[in-house]
Amino acid sequence: MTNAREFEPVYMPVGVLTAALQELTPREQRDPDPDLAIEEWLAYAAAMGADNIELSAAIHPDLSDIPAEAMLDPVANTLDLREPFDERRAARVAAAIKETGVEIADVAYFDNLLHDDPAVRQSKVDFMIATMDAAVLMGVPAVCGFVGRDQTKSMDQNLIEFEKTFVPLLRAAKDRGLQYRVEQCPMPGWSPSDNFHNNIAYAPGTWIALHEICERNGVGDQFRVHYDPSHAILMGQDTRSIFQYLKDEGYDFLVAGMHVKGQVVDSKGVSGWGYGGQTVNRGDWIDGEVSSDPADLANAWKMQTVLCEHELPGTARHDPLAYLQNRTVDWLDHQLAARELLDIDFAITPLIVEHEYTPARIQDKDLLRPILEGSISFTRNIDKAAADMYALQNEVLAAQGIPIQGYGRQAFRS
Repeated sequence: MTNAREFEPVYMPVGVLTAALQELTPREQRDPDPDLAIEEWLAYAAAMGADNIELSAAIHPDLSDIPAEAMLDPVANTLDLREPFDERRAARVAAAIKETGVEIADVAYFDNLLHDDPAVRQSKVDFMIATMDAAVLMGVPAVCGFVGRDQTKSMDQNLIEFEKTFVPLLRAAKDRGLQYRVEQCPMPGWSPSDNFHNNIAYAPGTWIALHEICERNGVGDQFRVHYDPSHAILMGQDTRSIFQYLKDEGYDFLVAGMHVKGQVVDSKGVSGWGYGGQTVNRGDWIDGEVSSDPADLANAWKMQTVLCEHELPGTARHDPLAYLQNRTVDWLDHQLAARELLDIDFAITPLIVEHEYTPARIQDKDLLRPILEGSISFTRNIDKAAADMYALQNEVLAAQGIPIQGYGRQAFRS
């Protein structure tokens, strides 16, 4: 006798990275009262129907070694750590979480933690430790960030630098009961050099190499990946094939968080420059020397922007051909592939909407709110559709021996 399996889809919580609006709280208010920015972001997220926020931390603009003019997407120090984050501050944040019902998914600090200048590197590592301490006081399970790259060394030499710098950092995470989740953006515009991969944790091959180092040093459980499909599209990859690769290699556990940010490839830009992007005449070099003007250094990002543009989920046209060419994110298959191929607790793993679609980077909270609200709703409903399909096909039908129709998208095949 066949036993029926109940239809019980599992949906993922949906949140937003607070860098979507750098100055929700005007700086003249937040600098003297830094936790006001967190309170207002929690309320803003609640008004948009988000379940949680990814709290953006950054070195204060007055103290950063990278001028804002040199950045493609300036980060937000919603979490201000110029003064220590103590129990008093944590209690204030906890009260705002209780009032709004919006949780903090993790704390994110995106910077180059393998900087070639030892003093600068140490300052960034120290800031990440402070970020970890704040995460613990807020009861947050993870921090999120980059690995980075020492620009003076080869990729193989950077593995040695990773072991020297990140093993102690991950031990600090372990002591605090935290995961360190690495986002895989290659950061091509981080340097005016010809290096495209300026964050060595840019793809499954290097994730595995780095995790092997971590395992050897007893911190393998602390190293995880915060997957972002936009970076896969930038490098000609697709989510299903990446997840299949991880599963085939025995690393289906490695993805522990997700940004939902897309990428739309400009075929004309690819035709002109290839997937390495613009390499000459960008404007970051003047008369054979690196420009001293920070605004000129932002032109290094033409290595990326000449061939693609970030997508806020839901803002790009439905384009089945582009999905098959890996030139934009197939959101439904993204969510299906995660369920079919990864070892994740979907009920507690949030989808974090990251907004870097330049024409819609509106720094007016009232104008931006319906845009983010629409993207959050799109993300939630795409995930619900994928969860429903997975539960119906792989649980309900499977329990009764009923086959799934068709073939679907296949890994390693465009």
